[in-house]
Formats: sequence, structure tokens, C-alpha cells
Amino acid sequence: MKRKWNSLFVKAATYLILIAGAVFILLPFVWMLLTSIKPGNEVLLMPPKWFPSKIQWENYVKAFSSVPFATYFRNSVIVTVCITVCELITTILAAFAFAQLTFKGKNLLFMVLVATMMVPGEILVIPNFVTLAKLGWINSYKALVAPWAASVFSIFLLRQQFASIPDSYYKAARMDGCRDLRYLFTVMVPMSRPTLVSVALLKIINSWNSYLWPLIATNERGMRTLPVGLAYFSTEAGTQYNILMAFSLLIISPTLIVYLLTQKYIIQGVSKNGLKG
Repeated sequence: MKRKWNSLFVKAATYLILIAGAVFILLPFVWMLLTSIKPGNEVLLMPPKWFPSKIQWENYVKAFSSVPFATYFRNSVIVTVCITVCELITTILAAFAFAQLTFKGKNLLFMVLVATMMVPGEILVIPNFVTLAKLGWINSYKALVAPWAASVFSIFLLRQQFASIPDSYYKAARMDGCRDLRYLFTVMVPMSRPTLVSVALLKIINSWNSYLWPLIATNERGMRTLPVGLAYFSTEAGTQYNILMAFSLLIISPTLIVYLLTQKYIIQGVSKNGLKG
């Protein structure tokens, strides 16, 4: 009987901790949503006022019309799709080479690539900008896509999954006359679908929400992306926080929907497949 009560207590404590954590994580999003429908004079009240006295859906209309939303949305879609496709191609090919092929210096090269993960991304901003400026790619889609067309983390993740596939499959395929690329795309890629989906989704979310690099690599409104549009709501006269929150919700809504629909693939790809081997 005592053991049963201890088990119930542990479960209750676990659920309370999980609920508290969920509330803590969701609180900023709830505050963002409530702020996005407040009148401007109620945003900075002290003490804070949670619920608006009057719901102003007009804030979303102003957020949509204050900047060229359609242009920014188109650029974000193009850049996100191109980066994701390029990264999947480079990741699949590189992971297959490191996991299945034999060549001189493979392990050393892989260790060097993994070591680059310890380098902060901010350090690479200036070298990337200088390189692209010399190529004449600044203020173009090439500048927004090229630096992020490959990811060492994605290569490491997929390489671990490829390494967990038995070598007997590869030997049997070679005996049947199957070439490396055919074996890769007919056997290894289908078996690694959860990991590939998680890699793609993480890249989509990261690319869609990217702010710093699109701000640096472009100088015309016609090439800017949605996150950069946030800067237009902060001026010398102040920041329109209610309009800013409305625009922020418009930005994160597509990635939030995609994540909620496909989160199981991220969990399965990382926890069950990606870290084996």
C-alpha cells in the first residue's frame, strides 16, 4: 500500500512539474498574443494589464499594410526552400561518404568537421560577407542561401543514422550490381526518413526565423525577409509594441503550424535514429 502511494505521489509531482514547465514556456506566447490585440496606450501600463479593455484586430491590418508583407513573405519562402533543399542534398551525400565509403583521411576529416561545430556562428559573419561581396552576390538570393547550404550538425546526425544500417545490406546490394548512388537513394534514404524529416524541419524553422544574416546581406526592401521587417516598427519616436507583436505572430504562425503537425518526426529522428552508431 505504501509503495502504491509513493508511486501516485511521484506521478503527481511529475505532472505538476511538467504543467509548471509548460505554463512557463507558453507564458511569453500568451503575452505576445494579448499584446497584439491591445490598444497602444495599454501596452506599457504599470502594473501590467493582461487583458485589453477593447480588442483591436486592426493591429493585424496595420502590421500587414505597414511593410511590403507579400514581398517579404515571398523572399522568406524562396530562401527557406532553397536552403533546405541544398542542405538535404549536401547532407545526404556527405553523410553517406563518411558512413559507408572508404578513403584516406576520412576519420581525420570528419573530426575536423565536427570540431568546427564549436566555432560560434557570429565569427563567420564577416568572412562570409567579405567573400560574397568579392563575388558580387550581395543583395541577391545567392547571398542569402549559399552560406547555409551545408550543415556540419546535419551531416553528423545523418551520418550516425547511416552508420547504424547493417553493412550486410550494402554488400548484398553491391553483389547484385547496385551502384553507390542507387543504394543510397533506394535503401539508405528511405530507411532514414525520420532523421531526414527532422533535419529538414529544423532547417526550415531556423531559416524562416533568421534575422541577422538577411539584414547584413541585403540593403533593398525587395530582397528583405519577414524577420527583417520587424525593425520597421522601431523608430526614433518609439516602438509600437502592439503592432510589433501582431507582426511577430504573423511571422511565427507558419513554422508553428508546421512544427505542431510534424513534431513526432523531430523527436523520433533525434532520439531514436540520429544518435545511434
